[in-house]
Amino acid sequence: MDLHAMSDEAPRYLGLAPYLYYTDATEAVEWLTRVFGFREKVRYVDAAGEVFQATLLAGDAEIQVTAVDSTYWEAKGVDGPVGQLNVVYVDDVDAQYERVRAAVGESVELTTPQDQPYGARLFTVQDVGGNSWTFWQHISDVVDLPVGWQEIRAEDGQNAVTRKNIEQSEREHELG
Repeated sequence: MDLHAMSDEAPRYLGLAPYLYYTDATEAVEWLTRVFGFREKVRYVDAAGEVFQATLLAGDAEIQVTAVDSTYWEAKGVDGPVGQLNVVYVDDVDAQYERVRAAVGESVELTTPQDQPYGARLFTVQDVGGNSWTFWQHISDVVDLPVGWQEIRAEDGQNAVTRKNIEQSEREHELG
């Protein structure tokens, strides 16, 4: 295949779904639906009724859940999953926090919602499989960067970028 003959046009992506590994996918599906309020789209079970693959929905976003045992990781030459961070965008992070806190009680550690200097309010919780979930609410388009840092954004899908006025940011920081 001649890579130079390929179109310069960016591909149209239809979505992105995390594929999460659990030693007990049945427990994971129950936990994720009960605690986070995700909806179950489909599950595939073995002869014993245990989930080996499932698709959950967070709004319109799909989350793939699959069961694996230690032989899966041994075949890959690793000790096991390292976990991952999944970000879920919500309209009301405080309400989601209260939902999660009520569902897990004191059995699971979760951070309290905090405003971040990059325009988000968020909290993080770890699920039964060791994956981290950050629930994120956009609260501001203003990004409070440390002195000397700058924001660089792509324009119109191109690689051309604009630079945020560092001096203005420094002045705002000093006044803040």
